[in-house]
Amino acid sequence: MNARPSDRLAIAIGQLNPVVGDIAGNADQARRARLEAASAGADILALPELFLSGYPPEDLVLKPAFQAACRTKIEELARETGGGGPALLIGTPWPDEGKLYNAYCLLDRGVVAAVRLKVNLPNYGVFDERRLFASGPPPGPVNFRGVRIGVPVCEDIWTEWGDYEDVVECLAETGAELMIVPNGSPYSRDKDEVRLNIAVARVTESGVPLIYVNQIGGQDELVFDGASFALHADRGLAFQLPAFREIVETTRWERTGNGWRCVDGRIAAIEEGDKADYFACMLGLRDYVGKIGCKGVVLGLSGGIDSSLAATLAVDALGVERVHCVMLPYRYTSQQSLDDAARVANVLGTRYDVVPIETAVVGLEKALAVVFAGKPRDVTEENLQSRTRGTILMALSNKLGLIVVTTGNKSEMSVGYATLYGDMNGGFNPVKDLYKTEVYRLARLRNGWKPDGALGPAGPVIPDSILTRAPSAELRENQTDQDTLPPYDVLDQILERLVEREEPIAKIVAEGFDRDTVMKVERMLHLAEYKRRQAAPGVKVTLKNFGRDRRYPIVNRFRDSGAPLPEPDRELVKKVARSEAYDL
Repeated sequence: MNARPSDRLAIAIGQLNPVVGDIAGNADQARRARLEAASAGADILALPELFLSGYPPEDLVLKPAFQAACRTKIEELARETGGGGPALLIGTPWPDEGKLYNAYCLLDRGVVAAVRLKVNLPNYGVFDERRLFASGPPPGPVNFRGVRIGVPVCEDIWTEWGDYEDVVECLAETGAELMIVPNGSPYSRDKDEVRLNIAVARVTESGVPLIYVNQIGGQDELVFDGASFALHADRGLAFQLPAFREIVETTRWERTGNGWRCVDGRIAAIEEGDKADYFACMLGLRDYVGKIGCKGVVLGLSGGIDSSLAATLAVDALGVERVHCVMLPYRYTSQQSLDDAARVANVLGTRYDVVPIETAVVGLEKALAVVFAGKPRDVTEENLQSRTRGTILMALSNKLGLIVVTTGNKSEMSVGYATLYGDMNGGFNPVKDLYKTEVYRLARLRNGWKPDGALGPAGPVIPDSILTRAPSAELRENQTDQDTLPPYDVLDQILERLVEREEPIAKIVAEGFDRDTVMKVERMLHLAEYKRRQAAPGVKVTLKNFGRDRRYPIVNRFRDSGAPLPEPDRELVKKVARSEAYDL
């Protein structure tokens, strides 16, 4: 390809879906994207952070053999650029002199033309990069065809101007004309607005246009939504790529009197709110099943709202032929539940079997009769029903080669309203990070809207009878969830304050919630930690999910008393600071 004059640059954005550990497969994705970019006349293709290894690689990246395989593949890809075509910007682990870095490499004209190392390593929320990587030195821009391009890596743009490790400030001061920022930024609700505000702040401070390149796809609990974008130096939106979709988009930039500007950027609409949550749950399930190489899923369809939404998500994600629904009725299963479950399966078009559990439950009770003699019936017998269902689903999983999708929502998982080795059995949970009220919202949303790319039917899929009836586990006569729990609209507001915001009880009560209810919920939240440690992974959609985001001890005697938080004794701190026992 002929070199373009330095006042024009065609930059392709590869918003792609890597697989952690699949070095060869990710390299092939890069090759295909590069061919597509070449056909569009691109000068350079930019891929996301750690694309070659997949992101996040976690402790896999510490294996010397893995590091060597990544280095070998980078050199192979570099040699392939020697025959012409676009240069390649690609993220990879980079071992050097006994240290391991999170690197972004420029491959051009047959060589590794430049390597830039991530400086700011995130160590909060789902991230713990400081235990994996060394921090790189402050970078300067790379020189590409006469254009000075800064390549701050993800977290490197999240520091404020003037901070000790402000990479963007360093790049601006060393002459960067344009920034390309590779990212592995996972989805959470309203994250797109947060990213845009960060990018606006960096462009405002530096006066340098910024291209934000993000990956898409599911990786264990995390979902990456893409939604790559760019800002001009005046903070105007240069382009916006769609969310939750793979795409290779070539954008054309020109040098003007006011710096580089994109001359042909399209502005795609991106999903927000509940629609974005639905996309995330659907994509997370699709990629988890696909990337582990499983042929499909099986789930218990109870006639309730949670399993109905989970079944709908499964069909939308995987297609009807890969979803197997099973009703597991017992003597307390209502006719309405039987009818509603059959109706959902029929609308979705899935295989649907009814496997009664009466014989198995009675057999277990008989086997335990001698040991339980003289003891009243209680939740133990109720849990035998749930555990029988869990065992049957796991047997179907083994026999049919399907992964069990479990269907407990975040409200239930928060307060322990779930049975270990029963309804918690399973390999993945697409609704794990949705509170009960959000499950209802997404179900109603799906009845009136089918997402682009969803493989299920259009139109209503979850009957009104499911949406309007009181939720129940149906483990005894006339049981409802509210026999044990506060109303979900109250419970979920309290949980969101306790889990996402980490608010003290006194503050929650001050906002109008009943003190005894809040304290009961907080106690249940802590007591259920041991169950959550044994729960299946599930899609993260909230700010703080149960898993990578929130790591509480199982053995934990702290309970919030509900008293207002005391002000620190600053005079005492001064006395301590002056004492010989402390060097402060």
